[in-house]
Amino acid sequence: MSDEFYLELSENPVQFENASSVNNVFFDEANKQVFAVRSGGATGVVVKGPDDKSSVAFRMDDKGEVKCIKFSLGNKILAVQRTTKSVVLPDKRTLKLLKSQSINVNWYMYCPETAVLLLSTTVQGNVLQPFAFKSATMSKMSKFEIELPAVPKPAKLSLSERDIAVATIYDQLYVMYLKHHSRATNSPGAEVVLYHLPREGTCRKTHVLKLNTTGKFALNVVDNLVVVHHQSSQSSLIYDIKLRELDGALNVHQPVLPAQSINPYKIHLTGPAAAPSQAPVPCELCILTDELIRISSSVPVKLQPTLKLLRDKGKLMDFLLRRRDCKMVILSVCSQMLTEGDKGNLSVVATVFDKLNQVYKEYLDAEQAYTAAMESGPSRSSTSYKRPVRTQAVIDQSDMYTHVLSDFTEKKGVKHKFIIAVLMEYIRSLNQFQIPVQHYLYELVIKTLVQHNLFYMLHQFLQYHVLSDSKPLACLLLSLESTYPPAHQLSLDMLKVRKLLYTHMHVQSHEWTSSDIIFLFQESTVRSMWPTLSKCLERTL
Repeated sequence: MSDEFYLELSENPVQFENASSVNNVFFDEANKQVFAVRSGGATGVVVKGPDDKSSVAFRMDDKGEVKCIKFSLGNKILAVQRTTKSVVLPDKRTLKLLKSQSINVNWYMYCPETAVLLLSTTVQGNVLQPFAFKSATMSKMSKFEIELPAVPKPAKLSLSERDIAVATIYDQLYVMYLKHHSRATNSPGAEVVLYHLPREGTCRKTHVLKLNTTGKFALNVVDNLVVVHHQSSQSSLIYDIKLRELDGALNVHQPVLPAQSINPYKIHLTGPAAAPSQAPVPCELCILTDELIRISSSVPVKLQPTLKLLRDKGKLMDFLLRRRDCKMVILSVCSQMLTEGDKGNLSVVATVFDKLNQVYKEYLDAEQAYTAAMESGPSRSSTSYKRPVRTQAVIDQSDMYTHVLSDFTEKKGVKHKFIIAVLMEYIRSLNQFQIPVQHYLYELVIKTLVQHNLFYMLHQFLQYHVLSDSKPLACLLLSLESTYPPAHQLSLDMLKVRKLLYTHMHVQSHEWTSSDIIFLFQESTVRSMWPTLSKCLERTL
């Protein structure tokens, strides 16, 4: 697959027999399954889905034309519709009416992820009535009205099922309306209007996605991104509703990335008609039918190609931190940022570090709150806590040290002043978010300073506690005594040897006991520095 395209089709396409006089093809949006029904099912029904578990084959009696066929979630119950007013369950099951509603309906739409049913009502069809299902109960939600671009006279059905989609974006349910403006309005193009549909309360319009063109479109949501496919240009637009620009009460969005076509794809033919040596056939990626519109919901977004398209590093980080598989891409951006185009731009570096550490801090706080709730024992408050999920957006100090900073300090051709500034900027960002700095970051700063003979700066950092005191750091300073003699006194001050002498020496005999020795040298790093520390203690005594 080419790295130039940020959209590509799945490597495992669902292939099925063409629709014909003896073969009917249906697509189930909920299960993402394709049904091929031959001769009304008498000669076989082949069901293919995105994985092996959702793919089955069976036969059923031919009792007339099949208008629709679907499985329940998990392939437990099969439903077949042969007339406009009846649905048959081939497995003999009893149904019980739990609740009924009397509403004139134009069309309906169901979202299996949220178990919400959307009904189109009124003559124009633009008043939508949602119902929520949970544990075999149905609850009526607040109805809402879709704002049409023009009101027809006389009134007629104006809102089509094709222009509505229901999706969960950032854990919130939205109704997406593809709004086509009439030519008389001189509008620059169509829009996608998002209505936020809460479980309780009223539905309201919250986001508008500017398409800046007209024509036929298809909508789907991938990794919390709204992807709009444009038929005539064979290109796609990507929108992130978290990257917003306020226009009054609405959030108006332009595409995050330039319009681009889906990566060209070739299909390997299978079946008796395919020759063993036959080359893969190029696939035209035009959005022509509803079936392709629905199936395109599996189009993944590749992050690496976006790095060249989003030049603003702050905006790029906001975009990447919300994506599913982002960690290694973010770390590569940090490495490139320090050695390539933005080299020397500390304000950009600071912005990126702050965005990373804000997410890092939010995770640490959530983990701390969860631990505290669990330690407090079972209670009403603790039962509401769920262990926070560590997503790939959590870039901790170990990640930065291993994949970015340690390699960066060894880079040739980078000014040492910039290297030190970057290290201190990362430490500054950690302190700003009240995240305890790990000792290996301080050690990296000290080694870099020593490598470039910047002892005066090292002395100032230690004297003014820019680098926090710790035993591992003190041991590192002891090892530098031959190179920088003042490191001896700095290390003693850090270890607080004088205080230890006062509190752990026998006042009368001034002799060390074995327990005193164990206390001072319990750390492995201190034990490794035994010869140097012994000499220091002798001089001090």
